[in-house]
Amino acid sequence: MLHPCLTCGACCTQYRVAFHWMESDEVTDGGVPHQLTERLDAHRLCMRGTYSDPIRCVALDSEIGVYSRCSIHPNRPSVCREVDASWEYGKASSQCDRARIAHGMAPLTLADWRWRDGADNDDDHPDDSGNSPSSPPNTPVAA
Repeated sequence: MLHPCLTCGACCTQYRVAFHWMESDEVTDGGVPHQLTERLDAHRLCMRGTYSDPIRCVALDSEIGVYSRCSIHPNRPSVCREVDASWEYGKASSQCDRARIAHGMAPLTLADWRWRDGADNDDDHPDDSGNSPSSPPNTPVAA
């Protein structure tokens, strides 16, 4: 199972991504690649493509709802880092929900995160219907 964001990308097509110019790689090592930004005002830059109509961040590599990746993920702006997917951390995200709905996708639910849970086995209901191979005998490992 994949993280839901890797098959979505909707948020990168719905919101202006504005941040302080100090986050640019022209000023901060490992910052947002300056060539992918445009000046918004005296203190802020924005990701190219997010201050236009239609909105689509220049760093987005995606077919919305099918696959999605941020081409600058390790160097993305702080505002992108602050947008959580709904229920990823136990609560809904109105930004995530609105973006998904705008693309005809259902908002995420707690069930979308079940893949992160443990195996959820117990003695009364094994997942493999008793078809597990027997454990190997306790034999010493050759040195």
